[in-house]
Amino acid sequence: MFKQFRTDESGLTLIELTIVIAILGILAAFIAPRVITAIDDARVGKAETEIANLGVALSQYSIDVGTYPSTEEGLNALWRAPSQATLNWDGPYTKSPVTADPWGNPYIYRYPGTHYGYDYDLMSYGKDGKLGGEKLDADIHNWIDEEATLQAK
Repeated sequence: MFKQFRTDESGLTLIELTIVIAILGILAAFIAPRVITAIDDARVGKAETEIANLGVALSQYSIDVGTYPSTEEGLNALWRAPSQATLNWDGPYTKSPVTADPWGNPYIYRYPGTHYGYDYDLMSYGKDGKLGGEKLDADIHNWIDEEATLQAK
């Protein structure tokens, strides 16, 4: 009538559990930096893509209006008609307002541009949000930096 309870002593010992936790910790130490680097690389790629897309939108704006937005009007002119709306503004030129880079810093837009052969300057200061820098902190912009290109060769 009464069943005798079995004593099942299978399971993990404290030493086995400690070894498993140590192995997981070692794996996390190797994998986590690579994941974080991949995220930062993706943000750089996103900034490059957004600058290229904003360039297309600025070109369309220029075709319709006859000039690029002024520095004061900024990139918001692609989303909302400037206060001094021109008759030919046919926006919005972007699907959503894009004024901040993937790190949350504002894109820098200047018209007229200061680089030879480019009508406007459009850039992100990169991860650190400061002018200059290397690797992930490097500036991302719409012009080709000829000096850096010559140094790379």
